[in-house]
Amino acid sequence: MAATAVSCFSLPSKFRNLSLNASSSCIPASPSSLTLRSLSFSSNTSVSAFSNGCLTMSKAQRPSRYSVVCEAAPKNKADSAAKRTRQAEKRRIYNKARKSEIKTRIKKVLEALDGLKKKPEAQSEEVLPIEKLIAEAYSVIDKAVRVGTLHRNTAARRKSRLARRKKAVEIHHGWYTPDSPAAA
Repeated sequence: MAATAVSCFSLPSKFRNLSLNASSSCIPASPSSLTLRSLSFSSNTSVSAFSNGCLTMSKAQRPSRYSVVCEAAPKNKADSAAKRTRQAEKRRIYNKARKSEIKTRIKKVLEALDGLKKKPEAQSEEVLPIEKLIAEAYSVIDKAVRVGTLHRNTAARRKSRLARRKKAVEIHHGWYTPDSPAAA
């Protein structure tokens, strides 16, 4: 396979702005020692490699023509819209799992409070395990706000519902008496 060195002045004008990612000493000493090299272009090296004639030509599929083999961008960058879609899907799955955990914790607390409210002879110490469940639910809700899954107002509303429901159970059994509005 025959190869010939070509200077940068014989290339089309659009290739003049490119520069080689190779050393400038690529001109062989004799024409018989010409070797084909794969070229890699980047915009951070100088144009001196082109002016020294470091491009090589190789035969293409058609035997009567020669062509310059150049790769201006060897790897296609991922489309930004496709990347955004992948990221959004990852976040959606992550957020869905976190929201599901929040709903499960809240449901456990509400079921425990309903069970305690229906119990006629309940003791005030029976609230302690429910308070532990409430603390765990608060923790999960706060983590969701911190990572951006829930808005802080949504989190505050859900925590408030749990606290009001607990207070309603305590009032129902007489373990808590609210202050009268006249005293406030």
